[in-house]
Amino acid sequence: MKLFVSLGIASFVLALDLISKFWVESTLEFGQIIPVTSFFNLVLTYNPGAAFSFLSDQPGWQRWFLSGIAMVAALLILFLLRKYQHEKLFCLSLSLILGGALGNLYDRILLGHVVDFLDFYMGNYHWPAFNIADTAIVIGAALMILESFQSKESS
Repeated sequence: MKLFVSLGIASFVLALDLISKFWVESTLEFGQIIPVTSFFNLVLTYNPGAAFSFLSDQPGWQRWFLSGIAMVAALLILFLLRKYQHEKLFCLSLSLILGGALGNLYDRILLGHVVDFLDFYMGNYHWPAFNIADTAIVIGAALMILESFQSKESS
């Protein structure tokens, strides 16, 4: 996959993430819940930590630590996208991860927290709220796992 295609995919994910977060923040108040289905709500919440609110109770150092990790990851992904352009599924997975990482990095640097709003639940159990960037990262990681099995089968 050509580098500009990979960067286009990452840019699309980033734009979709930022637009959705802007819409949610301009539509909902913090903590407001809008039921959508019997298993899904829109809710505006902020996460100063990492996945599953890991480190969210820390006094603020995690903002820069997690931002640094995201920046290093983005640089590594750019290197890998350039080096492995011929591996389409691998590049697609990296493009999704890159777009998601940049979306959350943007929030973390400018806002000090990540905007989350997708709330899936079953009964009283709620999955931690997440966003489009998180979704892209998870899909990218799943595709990378799938690609790793395909590579081994063809070897």
